Amino acid sequence: MLRDSPTPLIRWLAVLATCGGLSGCYYMHLAAGQLEMNRRRVPIEDVLARADTDTTLRARLEYAARARDFAMTELGLPDNGSYRSYAHLGRRYATWNLFAAPEFSVKPKRWCFPVAGCVTYRGYFDEDRAARAAERQERRGLDVHVGPSIAYSTLGHLQDPVLSTMLGYGDAELAAFIIHELAHQAVYAPSDSDFNEAFATVVETEGLRRWLARVERTTELDAILTARGRQQAVAEKMVESRARLATLYGSGAAEDELRAGKATELARLSESLKADGFTVNGDLNNARLAAVATYQRCVPALTAELARLNNDLPAFYAAVKAVSRDTAARLKLCPRS
Repeated sequence: MLRDSPTPLIRWLAVLATCGGLSGCYYMHLAAGQLEMNRRRVPIEDVLARADTDTTLRARLEYAARARDFAMTELGLPDNGSYRSYAHLGRRYATWNLFAAPEFSVKPKRWCFPVAGCVTYRGYFDEDRAARAAERQERRGLDVHVGPSIAYSTLGHLQDPVLSTMLGYGDAELAAFIIHELAHQAVYAPSDSDFNEAFATVVETEGLRRWLARVERTTELDAILTARGRQQAVAEKMVESRARLATLYGSGAAEDELRAGKATELARLSESLKADGFTVNGDLNNARLAAVATYQRCVPALTAELARLNNDLPAFYAAVKAVSRDTAARLKLCPRS
């Protein structure tokens, strides 16, 4: 069974353990979850070498290996041992991410960690634990939203595996997951979730376009881009609603007026989405709008930057890496509400 070299793994877990006094059981949960994932990893080549490997699993892992090699050799993404192993998790999602925001603010609560810096969500390896954490935040008067995650990145500190949760989707989606998570390893700005997710999303989209051309399945690209266009349309509506709420919350009105105005705006958003044929699952609130903003709001700006560089990915990585080290430059490229 494959393992990370002892030093990075021990360092990663030691950092979590030393923070136990700050967040108690949460850090122990992270350490236990990562250890369990590490225990389940098997080199992909070993899985493929077994005669009893399921034919579907074999095909999916062979495809993942080809997409991984393409991402590293043709897209210039890091080759550090990630996605050369497979881990069967026995659950639908890898993690569940908790977002929280005050009742009258569009700015999400931030949690700070020793490796990732401050981020706008808190991840859990267990759905029930995430739900209980959300309930605690609700009792403190915050809006909450819990969203599942199919994959995640340790930013190159560990050798991330292909997860069973990544295999329940189409081939293109599997390639997209790998490209997206490797992009996080290429460029990462601590404490700037919006910027990091936008960068990974832009690299994923461009990388997927090139990958589908390589495997001669370009007809799939139009359908994927159409679906993503619909997702972006939903995101834009939510970001616009979030901006109107920011204006409302900053108006100095009494709490009763703020609460009524918030309800009116969220009802308007829900009706607008339904009128355009979008399904609205779950409650709309400040935390959910913050979650959407984290993953989508800066995408147009970084897409434009890639286009400005004539879709030259190495030049794009260099430019974004330079900006990632300069807070003022990041804010200029992607202003925050």
